[in-house]
Amino acid sequence: MSIEVKNLYKYYGEQAAVKDASFTVNSGEIVGFLGPNGAGKSTTMKIITGFIPASEGEVKVCGIPVDVDSLETRKKIGYLPEHNPLYLDMYVKEYLEFVGNIYKIKNVRQRVEEMIKAVGLEVEQGKKIGMLSKGYRQRVGLAAAIIHDPEVLILDEPTSGLDPNQLVEIRDLIKSIGKKKTVMLSTHIMQEVEAICDRVVIINKGEIVADNKASELQKRTTVQTVYVEFEDQISKSQLQKVPHVRKVEQVRGGWLLETIEEIDLRRVISKYASDNNWLTLTLKIEEKSLEEVFKELTTNKK
Repeated sequence: MSIEVKNLYKYYGEQAAVKDASFTVNSGEIVGFLGPNGAGKSTTMKIITGFIPASEGEVKVCGIPVDVDSLETRKKIGYLPEHNPLYLDMYVKEYLEFVGNIYKIKNVRQRVEEMIKAVGLEVEQGKKIGMLSKGYRQRVGLAAAIIHDPEVLILDEPTSGLDPNQLVEIRDLIKSIGKKKTVMLSTHIMQEVEAICDRVVIINKGEIVADNKASELQKRTTVQTVYVEFEDQISKSQLQKVPHVRKVEQVRGGWLLETIEEIDLRRVISKYASDNNWLTLTLKIEEKSLEEVFKELTTNKK
């Protein structure tokens, strides 16, 4: 496993920013690390990358404990913080050579050329970083993060503030990088997670509340919603009398009926419709969007 986090705690005074967090990221995976603002995402990432120490628990990168040999684990990590720290007065090639020399890369100019091509900076390579759009600055940040060929890439909000075209470009770039490296990224954009992540880890108030494939997470919900259409005109008040139904909403020519009980609501609706001589045309479970599941998992938790 490339990243192992076990029983992680981080305290700021008496406040716990991260509480008993445990998860792993396997080699070659792209994992989305999600959570509301203040949930503990950036704190966890900073601990993994060795920027801040943990209060309790164990973090390993490529099998090496971060608190035992932080320098060695940093060699294996490429890190792009949320606020991409760049020297705006430096030229693109100049900056990447500077970063490459910090890592003591042999043939650094050749490596810089490779990185410029890999992230699509050929046209902009002769410009000062301060002259670049945010999308191209993100490319520079990514190039700097992978210039030393790390095994693990940690990206904190890599597409924050990008326009739709830039977002697609950076998303495709991350997917390409993820074919060869382990990638852990945080984001608030659910479409991004569905498009590029193999797995999703959700943190809320410092605690891990979900860890699964996005498709499986969409099935994990305490709320079951069923879409139903009837041949006859049925009123909302009539449907509110269906057993176990807590919410009724009219949509696109039919109805959404919701329950929080562990039952198959379709069976209940089908029987109730039959008992009342309603002809059912459509009856199916509505799959929750990842955004809805995220909201459910991160709202009204302890």
